[in-house]
Amino acid sequence: MTVAASGSVATGDARRLLATRGVRALVDGTVATILPAYLIARGLGPTEVGAVVTATLLGSAVVTLALGLRGGHLDRVRLLRVVALLMIATGLAFGLAASFAVLIVVAAIGTMNPSGGDVSPFLPIEQSLLPDTVAPARRTHVFARYSLVASIAGSVGALAAGLPDWLAERTDVTELQSLQAVFLAYALAGVVIFFIYRRLQPRPPVDLAEGARHGLHQSRAIVYRLAGLFSVDSFGGGFTGQAILVLWLSLRYDMSTATAGAVFFWSGLLTASSALLAPRLADRIGLIRTMVYTHLPANALVIAAALMPNVELAVACLLARALLSQMDVPARTSYVMAMVEPEERAAAASVTNVPRSLASAVPPILAGWMLAQTSFGWPLIIGGTLKAAYDLALLQLFHDVRPPEEIAKVGQ
Repeated sequence: MTVAASGSVATGDARRLLATRGVRALVDGTVATILPAYLIARGLGPTEVGAVVTATLLGSAVVTLALGLRGGHLDRVRLLRVVALLMIATGLAFGLAASFAVLIVVAAIGTMNPSGGDVSPFLPIEQSLLPDTVAPARRTHVFARYSLVASIAGSVGALAAGLPDWLAERTDVTELQSLQAVFLAYALAGVVIFFIYRRLQPRPPVDLAEGARHGLHQSRAIVYRLAGLFSVDSFGGGFTGQAILVLWLSLRYDMSTATAGAVFFWSGLLTASSALLAPRLADRIGLIRTMVYTHLPANALVIAAALMPNVELAVACLLARALLSQMDVPARTSYVMAMVEPEERAAAASVTNVPRSLASAVPPILAGWMLAQTSFGWPLIIGGTLKAAYDLALLQLFHDVRPPEEIAKVGQ
């Protein structure tokens, strides 16, 4: 169903997708923050923590690719309901798993998201649905709200990561049991999401002209080029994911999980405060320049954090980075959706996000190994440098490749 056919239904579906994004971000923010403490409480070391994070990212990549490439052939709302059921199973299994081997398997086949962002099978399907709910001129705005909701909910989730410590200190519940409760809450969130998805209008495959096909066709070249560049960015981002930053702050400055949760709560609020600026900035300077001009200084700040002599200055750099680091997200998603045909959107979202998941899968185990050798912030320096290189390459290759609405604006 298109916006023109039924604006009210489309608007309702947009609100529902924003709601599910918020619920997922809430529990993802908590899980990403408590995950190192939970795994250490299970007896794992820093390298094994990195290995579990890597397994979650690899597993998400495989599932996301499969769903994205098949999404054009199937009812995407039904796919989302299936993934919600997988989320429920993941939370229950991860909370009950006891051995490193079992944790690796559950991480690989489940929906757990250790990055603090959205690296999950939900992503390509929701991204392909959102443009159907608004007019093209409002596409970047709805993706900005999508990011805004995620940032606010994720920051609240990070703050809630202090609850297990609070519970363990004031009751007879052990630290491990209080951390396990987080994964039960994750499973409960999956139940909530499932029932919200049940209210979405069915989204059957887009009707194609004779001889046309689902998946990538006309836009294959540009999508592959973007996917390659996004992979460089994500490879760098794998060194600076939220779980890795929490581990670094713990090892470098002996920061508690509760304090780290508070830091990422404020970080998320700062990110949220800037999310709605992205479409306004994009209207003035374009989507590509919005992505690059906000991302470069953010990467300089994460490098600076690693070099700071004390925790106060390091946290200040990370908070300043939060003001800029995610402004590129709605611009990036909107750009990809604008450059492909409607029937290609699910595949394009998958192809541009899956390499990002794969590229971000290896760095956490490398970062964990580095931090096991020394608490110095080498992962932050490496990650920030790689992400800055991506920014410069993106600007060089795509500064004149504009989406239709930007071309129309220039022609007016």
